[in-house]
Amino acid sequence: MIIGTMAGTLARSTLSETFDAIIKHGIHHIQFSFACAGLGETPESIDQKLCDSIRKDMELRGIIMSALSGTFNMIDPDLQKRKESLRRFRLMASVCHSLGTSVITLCTGTRDPLSMWRRHPDNDLPDAWDDLVASMGEALEAAEKYNVDLAFEPEVSNVIDSAIKARRLIDQIGSSHLKVVMDPANIFHKGELPKMREMITEAFDLLGKDIALAHAKDLDHDGDAGHLPAGKGLLDYKLYLSLMEKFAPDIPLILHGLTEAELDWCIRFLESSSNMSESKKS
Repeated sequence: MIIGTMAGTLARSTLSETFDAIIKHGIHHIQFSFACAGLGETPESIDQKLCDSIRKDMELRGIIMSALSGTFNMIDPDLQKRKESLRRFRLMASVCHSLGTSVITLCTGTRDPLSMWRRHPDNDLPDAWDDLVASMGEALEAAEKYNVDLAFEPEVSNVIDSAIKARRLIDQIGSSHLKVVMDPANIFHKGELPKMREMITEAFDLLGKDIALAHAKDLDHDGDAGHLPAGKGLLDYKLYLSLMEKFAPDIPLILHGLTEAELDWCIRFLESSSNMSESKKS
């Protein structure tokens, strides 16, 4: 099991200090955001010298950028905002290899005009799906040009709110550059938590071969994405980690939804849960 974290969990006043803090916890895999460099998650412009400096600082410390956060609202009801976000996304795709990564993470978005993380009833309309396919198609043109993979995250508040819809999107688009972020804490609609084992197993059966990154956080209720540190909620981590070992053993598991003070405890929790999964299998 490869354990990593969101770089922003340990953000400091400089990137060098942030990277130093990360390795003090024994972590060498990160999901990076340009917000850590003071640019915001989707920068308007990116200096090549900054990318070279980031990669050099990581290499000096043995840190691997498992993915770059590129999240924006792919079905934003404001078309101009959507177009500008896609422009900025193409810019991030163009610098991925300079940073040393080949994966950009995405959410699929919502019709809510104010928050990417709030469900809207129009998410289920055909035009929302059509807009997502169009936005994803433009993003994939950049991905193919720069040879990077796009990893989107199924999440109950977004247009792709289930593993079944994620499978449908991948099959419809048919690009080898379209992947998923596995995060079971995000997939339970209201009333679905009692079906946890069935739904997590189904998610891996449908998406296991397309996982580019995995997230580790937790939840205490359904109907919303999880916001708790791994091990502090209801998610069946023994099942989750056993399925990761089966389907994606070399894929980094990125901790988030936690504070720096909770990081070491969560690492120990994942390690102990993984060991118990192995014991159960053998």
